[in-house]
Amino acid sequence: MKKKTFKIKTASVSLPFGLGQVELQTDETARRAAWALYVELTTRIATQQLEADEGLMREALNSLYSLFSTTRQILREAGPNVGASPDSVGGVAIEVLNKGLRPFLSEWHPALLAWEAQRSQNESPKEHEKRWNREPQLRSELKNLSKELEKYTNVLGKIVGINKK
Repeated sequence: MKKKTFKIKTASVSLPFGLGQVELQTDETARRAAWALYVELTTRIATQQLEADEGLMREALNSLYSLFSTTRQILREAGPNVGASPDSVGGVAIEVLNKGLRPFLSEWHPALLAWEAQRSQNESPKEHEKRWNREPQLRSELKNLSKELEKYTNVLGKIVGINKK
């Protein structure tokens, strides 16, 4: 017996980063793009909660930064049908990059880069990063950003039919 599958045509969702609420009209192209974005986001260090002694902030920032090229590629491959308006999968993805990730990275990438330039040859990147007086603040803000990105992955999941509790 073949199992029925349901495809969401319209999804009313609350967006992250204070972007409001939107009713998304979806089709197969939008669902494929949403799935590709969902996979990218859920498998990155930057979207996972890191404990105080886990990972490197540089790795997390690089992971976040790479979302720009990955998202661009996904949207280019999906073509214009994925949309660029605020009520489309493409438009939401662009807004998340420009209004969510870009401000965070614009602040923290150069700050961490300046600190990294001061590392001596005999100190590991992890040791040096832990000595940075702004490292706890970066971790805290990364944790908040991760929560917003989790909201975004939930939006994408809803579009493709994944129900997260």
